[in-house]
Amino acid sequence: MTSRERFLSVMAYGAKDRVPNHELGVWPQTIERWESEGLDASKLHWDWFRGEEYFEMDPREYIGINLGMMPPFETEVLEKTERYEVIRHASGVVTKALIEGTVRGGRMSMDQYLRFPVENIEDFRALKKRYDPSLPERWPADWQTALLTGWRDREHVLALSRNCGIKGFYWLAREWMGTENLSCAWYMQPELMAEMMEFIADFTIAVCGPILDEIAPDYAAINEDLSMKTGPLLGPDLYKQFIFPNLKRVTEFMHGKGVKHIMLDTDGNPGPLMPLFMEAGVDGIWPLERASNVDPVLLRREYGRDLLLWGGVDKRELAKDEQAIDVHLRHLAPLIEEGGYIPTVDHTVPPDVPLANFCYYMERKKALLRGEM
Repeated sequence: MTSRERFLSVMAYGAKDRVPNHELGVWPQTIERWESEGLDASKLHWDWFRGEEYFEMDPREYIGINLGMMPPFETEVLEKTERYEVIRHASGVVTKALIEGTVRGGRMSMDQYLRFPVENIEDFRALKKRYDPSLPERWPADWQTALLTGWRDREHVLALSRNCGIKGFYWLAREWMGTENLSCAWYMQPELMAEMMEFIADFTIAVCGPILDEIAPDYAAINEDLSMKTGPLLGPDLYKQFIFPNLKRVTEFMHGKGVKHIMLDTDGNPGPLMPLFMEAGVDGIWPLERASNVDPVLLRREYGRDLLLWGGVDKRELAKDEQAIDVHLRHLAPLIEEGGYIPTVDHTVPPDVPLANFCYYMERKKALLRGEM
């Protein structure tokens, strides 16, 4: 089977030679550790969403649409000491970040968020000027010629936009306002939130439309981190009022243009919102964060074949030993047999995972993908 045939068949619970071999990636600190343990990092390209020949991952290609700010804010270091730096980012967000532990641009801890570009509806209406959907820079320069021909003749999986390329409704609102301000705005600024959610849907459809008029990707991933360890950051009532109808507009548009599957990338435990995701037209969810008690086996029991599942391999188990890895992978074996599931680590691999453990995991996972565990 080609990698595309394999992917589509597994997503349709059909016949397969094996399940696709996908992974998300690693922390920069992990690369540094693995190099110290003997890995020749030059043999890998480290963009694991596209695949990685070194670990025999299946190839994927991403249509490079750009739904970001154009123009972005000017990036500027506002203050810097030996320990930290205060930066205004291209998103307009101002953060304070520790310098210690930074490797290849990746920090060991989250930044402290100080200011955000939107506080009220006037700020948002000014910000919208940075989101003109008609700018030609939003699409790959040569997509209507050589790229389009290659996409139509493909034997590999083609996805609409890179990971984090299509940002969801809560994701963008949090990026513009911050978690605390957003949590209050649903109640205190409902006019702003209604306008914001409608705009995100209109903008996403407008940017994706020209591409989808010409080619039907195999899937689209909408990034929508809206949960913590114990549950989502907004309840079903608010979700249904503000986000649900706009997400449904986007999914209906994409499915209507031939996008086979729409996946929602959300960390944490979104349990109370899962039925609404599905009702709105989402086909599947990932990366199924095990530290938040999101177990793909239990989700399959609850939702059956109506929900596709990606992820669900607990990164904490990979830091233990070979026996723990084997036990963990065997827990997932029934999903491999049934279909509709692609196992990956439940986020990027952190630096507490030794190279030997990860190599063992990848070898044992190949047996799992063949249905041999």
